[in-house]
Amino acid sequence: MKRWLTVLALGLLCNAGGHAAGFEARASAPAPALEAQDLKGTPKTLASYRGKVVLLNFWASWCPPCLREMPSMERLRQKMAGRPLEIVAVDSAETAAEVNAYLSKMQLGFPILLDPEGSNTRRWKVFALPTSFLLDAEGKVRYVLTGPTEWDEGEALQLIESMLAELPVQAK
Repeated sequence: MKRWLTVLALGLLCNAGGHAAGFEARASAPAPALEAQDLKGTPKTLASYRGKVVLLNFWASWCPPCLREMPSMERLRQKMAGRPLEIVAVDSAETAAEVNAYLSKMQLGFPILLDPEGSNTRRWKVFALPTSFLLDAEGKVRYVLTGPTEWDEGEALQLIESMLAELPVQAK
């Protein structure tokens, strides 16, 4: 576990800038399994979000770039209210108490899932925090971003809008 946290910390140092270099397009690959609990202990999987575009963000409360991008994720959630977009933040390798301590300072309206042992983080091959995945309505990974961004503007918003535009009319 210490080795894994060291790798994450080194990745974090490499991604300490304000904006990420850009999104990596994927060939619509099936997403790895995601099995986690929310802060109330309710089990969640990716199937919980099927039919929506999903922004899946891996983060930690000790990660300054992660914390800098959280307000933009909340603004995105508010901007996209009523549209088929789900923002899901997976906290990596922390306890519920650590996450709740952070959330007491910042109100977020999107689901926070816990990955206390880091099993999802490893399964998704996350080597630096934050790392985000954009999934289509079928649950396939379309884009990956390592590092922080402003989610409610620029390239991030354009990609999300383009993915939402691909949905059937009744889903919009």
